[in-house]
Amino acid sequence: MFLGRRGRQGSRSIDDRPTPDTPVNWRRLWGYLKPYRGRMALAIGALAVSSAMGLTFPLVIVRLLDSVLQQQDVAQLNWLTLALIGVFFVQASFTLVQTYTLNYVGEHIVLDLRAQLYHHLQRLSLGFYANRRTGEILSRISSDVTQVRTLLTNNSTQLLSNLVSLIGSVVIVFLLNPRLVIFVLVLMLAIVAVAVGYGRLVQRMSTRVQDALADSTVVVEEGLQGIRVVKSFTNEDYEVNRYLSFLQRTLNAALRLAIYRSTFGGLMAFLGFGAIAAILWFSGREVLAGRLAFSTISGFLIYSIAIASSLGGLSNLYGQFREAVGAIQRVFEILDTPPAVDDAPDAATLPPVDGDIRFDRVSFGYENNVEVINDVSLSISPGEIVALVGPSGAGKSTLFNLIPRFYDPTQGTIRVDGVDIRTVTQQSLRAQIGLVPQETILFGGTIRDNIAYGRLDATEAEIIDAAKAANAHTFITETPDGYDTVVGERGVKLSGGQRQRLAIARAILKNPRILLLDEATSSLDSESEELVQDALNRLMQGRTSVIIAHRLSTIKIAHRIVVLDGGRIVEVGDHKTLMAQGGLYAHLYSLQFRGNNVARGFTREEAATTASIH
Repeated sequence: MFLGRRGRQGSRSIDDRPTPDTPVNWRRLWGYLKPYRGRMALAIGALAVSSAMGLTFPLVIVRLLDSVLQQQDVAQLNWLTLALIGVFFVQASFTLVQTYTLNYVGEHIVLDLRAQLYHHLQRLSLGFYANRRTGEILSRISSDVTQVRTLLTNNSTQLLSNLVSLIGSVVIVFLLNPRLVIFVLVLMLAIVAVAVGYGRLVQRMSTRVQDALADSTVVVEEGLQGIRVVKSFTNEDYEVNRYLSFLQRTLNAALRLAIYRSTFGGLMAFLGFGAIAAILWFSGREVLAGRLAFSTISGFLIYSIAIASSLGGLSNLYGQFREAVGAIQRVFEILDTPPAVDDAPDAATLPPVDGDIRFDRVSFGYENNVEVINDVSLSISPGEIVALVGPSGAGKSTLFNLIPRFYDPTQGTIRVDGVDIRTVTQQSLRAQIGLVPQETILFGGTIRDNIAYGRLDATEAEIIDAAKAANAHTFITETPDGYDTVVGERGVKLSGGQRQRLAIARAILKNPRILLLDEATSSLDSESEELVQDALNRLMQGRTSVIIAHRLSTIKIAHRIVVLDGGRIVEVGDHKTLMAQGGLYAHLYSLQFRGNNVARGFTREEAATTASIH
């Protein structure tokens, strides 16, 4: 087949990922909490009360011990016990409010962020997807977003809880014994210094794990989408081994991360309990020196444990924050990618068109300034059918994709009805263009859903009329569920000809003024080709049609044939004129079949000297 070069443009490659040391815009990140600031305030308030109850608990313990050891007051013991139960009840109640509220906010953040990501992905140009794999994008919209959610809700509130507990415990310890505060602060600084150093290592390893996981997701996505090819080549074991290879890389990265995490956790635990031991040693000296009452030791010990626990918690949270930075960068990297093709700020709405298309000295290159289209000028009149032919890499598909602004030319202008298409909105332009691609893409719903995709507000009668015009109604009604038949992922339950006819029905329902056909019958058997071609002929009536030509039956109906070579137009004319010229068209035309052309409607004389264009 003489396919146009499907190049790449604009976007960075999949391996050009943000580095772990790239700074994060924290203000932007916290902005995702803004719509839920009321509920976050409620969660923080509940957290404050819960933490305050936790700080009250040791003081009640001290009073209990005083009442038992010194005053031997049973009534006060009973009252303080009830008070302690009340403290636990209040703490549990506010913890419940905090937990539910955080889950509510977290799930909504996931929804908002995924919706924003998907909306932005829909706006990005085709060049972005030429340089990205679907599985890698899916990883960012799933696991990375979940990490961002955890950071904004759970980790943030845990941070506040630990800070409240730490500060409150330090203040109370200061009131109990000011000398101890300096000792505690020295311990805090030592633990924080260790946490900062390890946190950066943990972040780097976590980013590698996320990248490895994304790569393994790509393998799954490719293997499942191409399951027919996999099975036809009996490569199931190869695909399994390929996936296992990527899983092994993910496992190796995860195990390295686990080593860092385990070492980090163990070190923090050691430092935390070591701090408790140091505090107990210091407080014991204070008791022996008479500067601290013995009855205060228990409360003092609990506060010391709270301080050490808060320090350990803050250290672990710092590690988790550093881990989440990679996910945040990966999400923002997509959100910050601008569309290569975007509407101008003052873009107008394109009114209904007649279908006049003009290329004025158009050039285009995907990357590295290598031009795929070079100084092309071409006029297509309303209602005219033009076939694009040429050898592989000649630029047919590229020229084809410039019409609906899937890409913008690097030089020159494309006009529709005299209007520069860069001055109108992409939506109003593409609303008047119908596309029937070479590889039909169907969605995993019903036949009705897939036809109605051409115009979402279509009535049942209009859907059926479109199916009849596309020669699809008969095979649809022969299925058990008719128009409610589920087509399967990418239309796997239908034949190639059936899928193509549904795509034509979709285009008929859209009723466009301009029609683009990308080798629409290239992979069909003779019977299916005849049905599809008949539907295409019906579809093209009265519309400006641009065809990437493949078979003779397609070229026969074209008013003009445009021959491309090396990104330039080298010949233009109808079939007879171009054959008489004996140029590139005639050469390509003679390459394919010498005998079976007769069955395609050509005379025996033509069949002896010609072949269909690929």
